[in-house]
Amino acid sequence: MSMLTPPGMGGKYRVKGDAYPRMRRPRKRGRLVLALVGAVVALGLIGWGTIQLIDVFGGGGKTKAAAHQKNCPTPSPSASTAAAAAPQALPKPAQITVNVYNATPRGGLAKAVADELKKRGFAIGKVGNAPAEYDKKVPGNGVLLGAPTAARGPFSVLGAQLKGATQKTDTRDTQDVDLILGTTFGDLNTPKDADTALAALAKPAPAPSGKC
Repeated sequence: MSMLTPPGMGGKYRVKGDAYPRMRRPRKRGRLVLALVGAVVALGLIGWGTIQLIDVFGGGGKTKAAAHQKNCPTPSPSASTAAAAAPQALPKPAQITVNVYNATPRGGLAKAVADELKKRGFAIGKVGNAPAEYDKKVPGNGVLLGAPTAARGPFSVLGAQLKGATQKTDTRDTQDVDLILGTTFGDLNTPKDADTALAALAKPAPAPSGKC
C-alpha cells in the first residue's frame, strides 16, 4: 500500500504514483426535478394567459354574451304590457264639449277660460257660475266632471290644459265634460306645455323588460 493511500481505502481508491482518485459528490436529482416541474408550470401559465388574451381581443366576449342571451330568453310581453306600450288613441279637442263653470269669487273667469279653450279647438257648451254644491267649494285649481267613459280620453286631453285638476265622474249619459274652476286657479297651461303633455300621453314610454 502506498504511503499516500489513507488507511482503510484500497482498491480503486488506492493512490498510485502522482494520480489521485476523484471524489465526486452525489448529484442532487431533486433539484433537477423541481426545476423541470417549475419550467412546465411556467410554460402552462404563459399558454393560458395567451389564450385568454386571444379570447378577449378575438371576440370571445360576444360569444359568451350570445350564450347568456340564449340561456336567458326575453319573455314575451303580456297583453296588458303590449297595450300599455301601444300609442293611446286620444280624442281631438274638437270632439270634446266643455262646460266651463266658475266656482271662485272672480267675475268673468268662466267666459275668459271658455274663450281660450275655444281658440285651442275645444267645443264649448254651457258657461257660467258653478252649481251650488261646488260654488266656492273647490279648493284646488279645478275639477273635471263627466261620465265614467270620459276618463278614457276627454279627461286626459282637457287635463293637459290645466295643472292639478281633480277628476270626478257622475251618472250623466252624455259625452260633455264640466270644467269647474277652483279657488287657486290662475291660468291655463301655455299651448306649448299642453301640446307637450298631450304628446307624452299619446306615446307612453314602454315598460322595462324583466332581468334574467
